[in-house]
Amino acid sequence: MSQTNQNTIPQLTLNNGVRIPQLGFGVFQVPPEETQRIVEDALEAGYRHIDTAAAYRNEAGVGAAIAASGIPREDIFITTKLRNGEQGNAHEAFQNSRKALGVEFVDLYLIHWPVPSQGLFTHAWKAMEKLYANSQIRAIGVSNFLPEHLDTLLPAADVVPAVNQFESHPTFQQQELAAKCRELGIAVEAYSPLGQGADLNAAAVKDLAGTHDATPAQIVLAWHLAQGTIVIPKSADSQRMRENLGAVAVELSAAELSEITALESGARAGADPAVAAFSQM
Repeated sequence: MSQTNQNTIPQLTLNNGVRIPQLGFGVFQVPPEETQRIVEDALEAGYRHIDTAAAYRNEAGVGAAIAASGIPREDIFITTKLRNGEQGNAHEAFQNSRKALGVEFVDLYLIHWPVPSQGLFTHAWKAMEKLYANSQIRAIGVSNFLPEHLDTLLPAADVVPAVNQFESHPTFQQQELAAKCRELGIAVEAYSPLGQGADLNAAAVKDLAGTHDATPAQIVLAWHLAQGTIVIPKSADSQRMRENLGAVAVELSAAELSEITALESGARAGADPAVAAFSQM
């Protein structure tokens, strides 16, 4: 499969006009001491969208990699997220993230989980709206918000979230949530886009990989991209990073896309946002 670079990665326009590279690089579970090296490798491979979070404890490594890369700041899209235990103090939490990253602004800031038992996500959103109005954040959004959480947030919001990032992959697609987001003008961003690797073993995925002379990961990522979904696969292996970028060159037919969509099994890999209540502190 052909390689790619940042010039060929499609960009989507969010509901406020900000452009986001549709294929990014996630650093969930990347150890802090390895983050700079791995993100430098990702930037060298051609990624220009890096997704981190305060809870990952590796924002400083992301920032160091960006500083060391020599790539102009405006050419890199940085996402980070508000920890659950800081929803009552979003302004200070954001400033701490911005300083850890070593940047003047963040491109996308997300509420990491709704934690409905706290009842604070709307409070956090109002604080984020102020940061957005002051141009310290180019776009604000949410993560792991189910339909009922959006229904609570939106009546109180002056700014509609630009993005909802949630678990989505062939065996757990959350189609109703994705449809609701798109109807509201909220971009869908998939984490665990490969089902933490498990979905790559599906017979349909392997068969299509053979047909297209592609990797199974390229097939699944191409399926996401064809739906207009933003994806943030993670890999510590520089060759695999480059292979994943090659997904942008894979074109699947409608019938082939349907084969992958048919893999839905309702098997969530991560926590359930309806009840998740960990502090991340």
